[in-house]
Amino acid sequence: MDLTKSSNPVFGKNIFNQSAVGSQDGVMTVNGTINKTGLMLLIVIFAAAFTWRKFFGAIDPANPLVMPDGIMLWTMIGAIGGLITALITTFSPRRAAMTAPIYAVFEGLFLGAISAMFEARFPGLVMRAVSLTFGVFFIMLLLYRSGTVRVTDKFRTIIIAATGGIALVYLISFVVGMFGVNVSFLHDSSPLSIGISLFVVAIAALNLILDFDMITQGANARAPQYMEWFGAFGLMVTLIWLYLEMLRLLSKLASNRN
Repeated sequence: MDLTKSSNPVFGKNIFNQSAVGSQDGVMTVNGTINKTGLMLLIVIFAAAFTWRKFFGAIDPANPLVMPDGIMLWTMIGAIGGLITALITTFSPRRAAMTAPIYAVFEGLFLGAISAMFEARFPGLVMRAVSLTFGVFFIMLLLYRSGTVRVTDKFRTIIIAATGGIALVYLISFVVGMFGVNVSFLHDSSPLSIGISLFVVAIAALNLILDFDMITQGANARAPQYMEWFGAFGLMVTLIWLYLEMLRLLSKLASNRN
């Protein structure tokens, strides 16, 4: 099986095949990758708790839906720092043991603030989003491990194309938004917007299948041990995306009920 094809941008360009050459420092294993993914998840949770507490400690009771100024700074630090460390990790996998945990810290700061903002508007929403995210994760893992969903070339092509299309739409929305254009069908709570969010959640979930397969194939190819950190990083990228899309979907549904 070709190890080069994944819709996750951090898994590509022969990354496992190239890294497997000349390694003398142990080999990548699935269990090792799982352990490192768990560690990164704990880092994200602890960092998120920091901005979560700061948000609710600084929130204005008169305007509970407005993010406090000090929290906005932490949010920007998390978002920009996460992007920079993600790019460094993607282009320099050998540094993943150092950059992947740092990425988890930055993403935790960002997610804590964003989650608190959603929670302030819709109490209980965050716990539902977390539960659904992990529920989907374990369902996808079960489907992959049982062989119910097989990663074929056609499957990869469809998910890669869908993920690329979503990224393009989000990019266009961001750019036109800078000029005051409101792409309402992406952000309101209309049936169309909810349907789009359901589609995006489904594609994010199917990306987990590709990530599981890439990690398995990397272990089978006897990639070097530092690739466990790189594999964990790639899986966390997809998990964080899935969680954010769950927040968006649930908030739209909650808005319709209010």
